[in-house]
Amino acid sequence: MEYRRLGRSGLRVSTITMGTMTFGGQGGFAAVGNTDVAQARRQVDLALDAGVNLFDTADVYSDGLSEEITGEVLEGRRDDVLLATKARMVVGAGPNDGGASRYHLVRSAERSLKRLRTEHIDLYQIHEWDGQTPLEETLEALDTLVRSGKVRYVGVSNYAGWQLMKALAVSDAHGYQRYVSQQIHYTLQSRDAEDELIPLTLDQDLGVLVWSPLAGGLLSGKYRRDVTAPAGSRHLGEWSEPPVHDEGKLYDTVDVLVEVGAAHGVSAAQVALAWLLGRAGVTSVVIGARTEDQLVDNLAAADLVLTEEERARLDAVSAVPLRYPHWHQAATAADRLSPADLSLLAPHLPG
Repeated sequence: MEYRRLGRSGLRVSTITMGTMTFGGQGGFAAVGNTDVAQARRQVDLALDAGVNLFDTADVYSDGLSEEITGEVLEGRRDDVLLATKARMVVGAGPNDGGASRYHLVRSAERSLKRLRTEHIDLYQIHEWDGQTPLEETLEALDTLVRSGKVRYVGVSNYAGWQLMKALAVSDAHGYQRYVSQQIHYTLQSRDAEDELIPLTLDQDLGVLVWSPLAGGLLSGKYRRDVTAPAGSRHLGEWSEPPVHDEGKLYDTVDVLVEVGAAHGVSAAQVALAWLLGRAGVTSVVIGARTEDQLVDNLAAADLVLTEEERARLDAVSAVPLRYPHWHQAATAADRLSPADLSLLAPHLPG
């Protein structure tokens, strides 16, 4: 297992992060998984044996049950791992049971600490943008949590590029704790993050944790053109995270994943994860599995090395056209592009 620095912090995290959204199976999260305590303990054992040192959860997963199970199975070995959780989503019926206000964040952190059976959270992440709470309030609350010892580092998830850059600027202006990472969706099926979020990451030295790196299972290899998916599988029209806009392109991409996997004697899922781990800016991929077999297979991706030719094939089959202003910059600004710019534009430059 490789360990990479999380942004500009001194923290080193495994390239595979274990996500616990499948723990619990309460409410709407039952569709994701219903891993009980015994199964969760076994999965955590497998992850630790593979070298995973970061475990990621959220207060909204299974109405807090995911955090409770995570805390229970990590008890006695908490000092050997890094623990990340999130807050911001609506977790109750009250008017202040959601958002990124000081009130909600401080209360959410204290509740998460109890459920996780720990005295501190290693990475506390704002789960989603809140356009109605001043960033100064959110960031001051996070800064207070760090200075109180309840939180070690802070991160963000699901922000747009301008929102994240604004937050970093506010932190710098006020001397607040700065976000060290962003948790984003980024896959061969959905490469939108390359437009703004990855260049921002490189420019501002942030870490990137990728959630749902197999696109909710779309890149696992079980969804193929003219092939009936296994019983119980979702239909493509049921996907909202991520939405499927081009079925043909998805199937073309999966075909290449399967072919590359066959050349290495591994699954398409391992190839999709290995591709991500070789992309600029990516620190770790957050995997979650319904079964032990899936988990073991995903963990093995940490050791898979793809050739440049294989990467080029995957890049080409999943490529999307440049959007404005990127196509204009590629045509007219090639003489003054930064490494962050080139992460997106390099393949499109003339010559």
